[in-house]
Amino acid sequence: MNKILFSAIIIASAAIVSLGQAKPNSEIHKQIASLRMEKNLTLDFDKNGNTSRIKAVTDNFSDRDAQRSGIQAMNFAMGFFYPGDVLKSAPDPIMLTFWVLTKKPRFAEAHDLKILFDGETADLGDARYVSKPRDNMEYLNFEISRANLLRIAQTRDIKLQIGKFEFSLTPEQRIVIAEILHVSEVPDSGK
Repeated sequence: MNKILFSAIIIASAAIVSLGQAKPNSEIHKQIASLRMEKNLTLDFDKNGNTSRIKAVTDNFSDRDAQRSGIQAMNFAMGFFYPGDVLKSAPDPIMLTFWVLTKKPRFAEAHDLKILFDGETADLGDARYVSKPRDNMEYLNFEISRANLLRIAQTRDIKLQIGKFEFSLTPEQRIVIAEILHVSEVPDSGK
């Protein structure tokens, strides 16, 4: 099922590239509904600020990865803002935020991110790091390029090294990454 959905997302993205125009929010809403992933992917429009936001939230990493790193749970979200209610160009980079539930900060001293592909490493550098001990939370914020997100979505076995700890992306997390790439794709209008 995951392979079929992932393939459909990639094919649909290729079809959209051939359309040659910007995407209004109404079209993006239709794409999100057609993916049946409304629980993971949202589009909000703020009339007062005349801005739109697309956000994708994943399920948690495995309990095994969480226990091995000494945390209770961790997931991530990705998103971006754009002016108005029409997406005119594909966002690059996209904000990537890890939400870490932990009784004791685990990433305060080391919070760099490396993506481990098949024998290759992409180093995203240090996070903008925030700890909220009162809430048992840590937040690690990165900017990630579309090219790296596409590589992640297309690679079966992806590991993330955050500080001293390693996490494996789940198939569902890869699908969410493919979804945000799909709905944020805007065909090149001949530029």
